[in-house]
Amino acid sequence: MGSGSFVGPWKFDYHPWLRDMHISDAEMNVGQKSAQMGYTETLLNVVFYKIDIEKTDCLYLLPASHPDARDFSASRFDPALESSNHLKLMFSDVKNLGHKRAGTTNLYIRGSRSKSGLKSIPVGFIAFDEVDEMEQDNIPLAMERTAGQLKKSVWMISTPRIDNKGINKYYRQTTQEHFFFKCPHCSKRIELLFPDCLKITGDHLLDPKIYDSFYFCTECKHPITQEEKRIALALSGHWIPTHPGVRARGFHVNQLYSPTIKPYEIAEAFFRAQQDQADEQEFYNSKLGLTHVVDGAQIDETMIEACKGTFKRCSEFKDGRFYVTMGVDVGKWLHYEIDMWTIPQNASANDINAHAHCKVINYGKCVNFTELDDLMRKFKVNFCVIDANPEKRKAEEFVKRHYGRSRMCFYSNNVKGRTLIATQTVEDAVSVDRVSWLDQSLGRIKAGKDRISLPVDLDMEYRNHMQALVRIYEKDADGNPLGKYINGSSADHYAHARNYAEIALPLAIGQGVSHNIKSVI
Repeated sequence: MGSGSFVGPWKFDYHPWLRDMHISDAEMNVGQKSAQMGYTETLLNVVFYKIDIEKTDCLYLLPASHPDARDFSASRFDPALESSNHLKLMFSDVKNLGHKRAGTTNLYIRGSRSKSGLKSIPVGFIAFDEVDEMEQDNIPLAMERTAGQLKKSVWMISTPRIDNKGINKYYRQTTQEHFFFKCPHCSKRIELLFPDCLKITGDHLLDPKIYDSFYFCTECKHPITQEEKRIALALSGHWIPTHPGVRARGFHVNQLYSPTIKPYEIAEAFFRAQQDQADEQEFYNSKLGLTHVVDGAQIDETMIEACKGTFKRCSEFKDGRFYVTMGVDVGKWLHYEIDMWTIPQNASANDINAHAHCKVINYGKCVNFTELDDLMRKFKVNFCVIDANPEKRKAEEFVKRHYGRSRMCFYSNNVKGRTLIATQTVEDAVSVDRVSWLDQSLGRIKAGKDRISLPVDLDMEYRNHMQALVRIYEKDADGNPLGKYINGSSADHYAHARNYAEIALPLAIGQGVSHNIKSVI
């Protein structure tokens, strides 16, 4: 260890839960972790062992090639070599950012977002670091890199986010082991859990009594000091599986076990979580290593039921008194939603979506783009917004057939708020901010029948798709809160069709499109 609180040769004195993780011989290993608990150091040690002793080619996978791979080399790989003469002599070529050579053995460092970077790399060991940040659809492709090896193994680690997504999806398929130890006072076997084992002595974040917070045994109720905890974990700590007999091993431990985090720091994080949604998300994910959905961040059945009207879906609609929009999400199927809009006379033209009422008069899915043409005619659609990817050519042809009444749509990170930016590189297309528009389109269902009316004959597919997206909260490097939507455990096509139909409203009434104008020098 080259820096920090534990400089010097690797030892398990302060992180005893890592010992069994180092020597696991399971083919599949999954670590659902809280932050800063030594899991990444374990992966590095295993990688170096595989290369040095077993002469196994390894793939170390990060969320993205840039900046993740660069940061990995600078903050993890290079310091390891600098602090160990053995490792320094072992690697003959370290200049290539994505490919390190140790004699005839190779270490590949890749990002998960590039399919091409994951092809044609035969390896016997793969380390997935921060799974929840990765391109999830490319994880099975990366797994195939070990398919041709007689001896192979995989490690996956990450802080979790939501149930059955990312690392939690893989952790659920393992032994799901928790770290237990003997209480130094009553010798009964216990696990440190929040809030069961933490006594918070203050009443709020600024209460000075908070610094007297302490851990205690759930069996004998005796307080456990940091030093008593460290010694007890080192002497008697051991993993106990929730599902013994499962071939894949899973390891979970929270920050109550950390030798560097004091009880009052957990208490402070808990109080911050009561005040800020991003802090709440961070507390459960990074402090406790648990999945968590902030209240109101996901549509549920109760919300959907509250929006149901007394009408059924109609097969056509030709009442010219109302604006009608259609949104289409493109995939294996073309999922669509058709909406009728009621706009109050006193509605502000600056934000028509905030005032208009939406009535979902039809939804469904079809295979051919020509079927969308029939829907445009049967429902006298004023404007349609269609997903630009993955069938960009066919979407473009559809838009040209309905010139002036349809546009393709790109989700972009360069657009803020609910503005619609005309895409310069693609004709008849708009770029939008995914989060802002999903807040608007899904927020209708959260708000109830005053904002949206749903047909009484809703099927389970539509219901499930609306509930698939979860809004999570993070903070950027400056501490500013950021929100984004991630997919839960099911498909979300109707949710995006709902979003595109929402985006189509200002276009239907001829509002809201901005153009990026570049000065000619």
